[in-house]
Amino acid sequence: MDLDVREDLRRFVLDRLAEDERRLAEGGSSLLEDAEGRGRLRIVRDDEGEGLLLLPGSESADHDHAPVPFEEKAAMLRQELESGADDATLRLLATAYDTHHAWQEEWRTY
Repeated sequence: MDLDVREDLRRFVLDRLAEDERRLAEGGSSLLEDAEGRGRLRIVRDDEGEGLLLLPGSESADHDHAPVPFEEKAAMLRQELESGADDATLRLLATAYDTHHAWQEEWRTY
């Protein structure tokens, strides 16, 4: 992935996480959790219960995993993004926010 596009996507997702935090603080819903509900991705605890996993697909496929609070998801994702998430992770996270007005359609092809 082109470095400029990669940085744009990374910044886009970090900004959306911050926006989601504000929405939740004001009593709204997060776009990330909306994307999970639509089956775009899921964030679950690992088998040991010590970490989180970001997975493609529907959360309904994972009946045995307890929901992860948004604050915990956001902290894990922010850490992953700031430490240099790989391209696949970055793409998956960005598509969770593809309904946002700042989304750029050309990002789908990267």
